Amino acid sequence: MTIKLLSVASEIYPLIKTGGLADVTGALPGALAGHGVAARTLVPGYPSVIAHLGKAKLVRRYDDLFGVPATILAAQVAGLDLLVLDAPDFFAREGGPYGDLGGHDWGDNWRRFAALSRAGADIAEGALKGWRPDIVHVHDWQAAMTVAYMRFGPAAAIPKLVTIHNLAFQGRFGAGIFAGLGLPAQAWGVDGVEYYGGIGYLKAGLVSADAITTVSPTYAQEIRSPVHGMGLDGLINGRVDRLHGILNGVDTNIWNPAADALIPKAYHARTLGARAANRRALERRFGLESDDAPIFIIVSRLTWQKGMDLMVDALDHLVGMGGRLAVLGSGDHALEGALLAAADRHRGRIGVQIGYDEPLSHLLQAGGDAILIPSRFEPCGLTQLYALRYGCVPVVARVGGLADTVIDANEAAVGAGAATGVMFAPGDPLALHGAINRVMDLHRDKPVWQAMQRAGMRADFSWTHSAARYAALYRSLIAEAA
Repeated sequence: MTIKLLSVASEIYPLIKTGGLADVTGALPGALAGHGVAARTLVPGYPSVIAHLGKAKLVRRYDDLFGVPATILAAQVAGLDLLVLDAPDFFAREGGPYGDLGGHDWGDNWRRFAALSRAGADIAEGALKGWRPDIVHVHDWQAAMTVAYMRFGPAAAIPKLVTIHNLAFQGRFGAGIFAGLGLPAQAWGVDGVEYYGGIGYLKAGLVSADAITTVSPTYAQEIRSPVHGMGLDGLINGRVDRLHGILNGVDTNIWNPAADALIPKAYHARTLGARAANRRALERRFGLESDDAPIFIIVSRLTWQKGMDLMVDALDHLVGMGGRLAVLGSGDHALEGALLAAADRHRGRIGVQIGYDEPLSHLLQAGGDAILIPSRFEPCGLTQLYALRYGCVPVVARVGGLADTVIDANEAAVGAGAATGVMFAPGDPLALHGAINRVMDLHRDKPVWQAMQRAGMRADFSWTHSAARYAALYRSLIAEAA
């Protein structure tokens, strides 16, 4: 029997993306199809989404959805079966999905994503003629209220699954919004939406779901501790029998160095020499001097979580050791400024582009020698998976999904030909310096370096295994609810 799945998410590649969440929600439906799961994904009607819809069918109309008119449109886009909440008052805005052009959160985010969640719950309750899901899978705080609305409504019996992509983002709002959420009085409480005297969207989802997943096995264990639990470790430990760590995969059609139209020269593990053309293109793009020293790359949000403050402090050391660096990212304005200042101070050795550019991220992976990911915590991480696939050696903190996917180049792993990267203790400046030193030494030993590249490129981080785990979990939850 084919499982009918409703996925609810605030972004989806290739229509709208701010990070790895979009890559996952864009790739997982296709991978699930091979396991008997037919997914439809509900997303907000941002301008970039509406622009790609083409011929869409109106399947539901709201005269008043949290104070604004809205419709649900159905369309097939880029192989995805989409349901789009078209509410221009909420989503047709200049800026990002969550904030304005200045980087400030929209003041009505509580209402915008309550509307998305209410629409998801309505679909679960049978709002679409001729289609009702067997299971509902929601992603992060922006969609988490879907399962709270279901729990306190007529769709309570339909299995509900919440995936935590990053526990640091929880959707916390003041208690005053409760009256506007349209929930019954019994939803207010520690076993409902109340969270430290306010409202917690993610918390409401976690307490209401039939299963909770994280995007790596190690992160599933880390969030049970006060250090990484972000105030929710007690709740999570109380529901540990419902907790599953399922590693993210990558879309191997999009991220494939042997057939990537976004890079100057395609290559595979047996033709690593062809990477030289991409390396030269990367040098030109970032104004780097041309020599044999390794090019470190960073493709990241520039935030404290990602360890970018540690990276800023390590830049002089990296250059002093002879390395070069190309950075693509945006985030904290102080960190952006510090990176730009370092590029000005070390012209020809450091190049920085502020912002995000999908094609450029492919060039960085295809032309860079080593990717730096000094995160303080990392639920899964996708850039290290792309790097492994492209023969760009990951240099990562030993946390979360980074610890699950990279094999450190210790003596035993190098001797066995199993090493794929360099790992170091998170949050430790000296450990980061030491990792940079290790990369410089390893890069000089070309046979060892190429063996690491090839080992990483051989690793299978497609969605094959993870999609099978999700499909098995869906079936077990459906059977449990029967």
